[in-house]
Amino acid sequence: MRRLSTEDSATTDSVAGAPVPFPAFERVPGTLAAGLILLCDHASNALPPGYGSLGLPKAELERHIGYDIGAAGVTRMLAHRLGCPAVLSRFSRLLIDPNRGEDDPTLVMRLSDGAVIPGNRHADEVEIERRLALFHRPYHDAIHAEIESALEQGVVPVLLSLHSFTPVWRGLARPWHAAVLWDSDPRFTRELIDALEAPGDLIVGDNEPYDGALRGDCLFRHATLRGLANTLLEIRQDLIAEVDGQRAWADRLAGLLPDILARPELHEARAYGSRTGPVPPI
Repeated sequence: MRRLSTEDSATTDSVAGAPVPFPAFERVPGTLAAGLILLCDHASNALPPGYGSLGLPKAELERHIGYDIGAAGVTRMLAHRLGCPAVLSRFSRLLIDPNRGEDDPTLVMRLSDGAVIPGNRHADEVEIERRLALFHRPYHDAIHAEIESALEQGVVPVLLSLHSFTPVWRGLARPWHAAVLWDSDPRFTRELIDALEAPGDLIVGDNEPYDGALRGDCLFRHATLRGLANTLLEIRQDLIAEVDGQRAWADRLAGLLPDILARPELHEARAYGSRTGPVPPI
């Protein structure tokens, strides 16, 4: 299967009568020697031409509601260190959230952490379908193509999705430095939690502050339904807001992931089901 590139994902809108390309995703090329594909669902706070700022002040888009601060930098650096491929979104989660299923009521948010999103207020079924076709689906098509390419090469890949979370939520400080979120497949998750905790300098949440079982989300769609080992790693945003922190986390992960990924059971398709309900057999 032909791999998609950012050029394949270019969509157009009209600004002053001229088409303006807007790629829905970014692909970092790599080999499958490590058997790993990196994902970054909320990598960008960019909005396509024609959508302006969705009626928001710039400062709102720069908050966590617009994207996962620092996650893209860690993803790119880690991909380069391990030489593995990565797929990153190129549009703000406020336009449409690629980590939500197409039928999820939070797919297009009208209110996020106290901010009303004027540009989404009147997004009807036609507009949501347009955003799905131009942005959401091309991103997921790119992930699907990456997985298919790995399988064609005889590699059953592991998926690692990189996110970030706010250090304070509703006035309460969050003690975790990182969180590992997962559904029912423990293979990658247990090893990653143990490796992160081993040096003794991190507090690691196990499905805290969020639960990783979300029906229809990115890992459910591409990993759970296919029996691929996977996990979602959230890093606290104040630790990776700057380049030095992103580099430190990329170095940390690059140091511990190869030993985990060397375990053969991670590279077998196994059905673990989902805590969200029944799933079709593999």
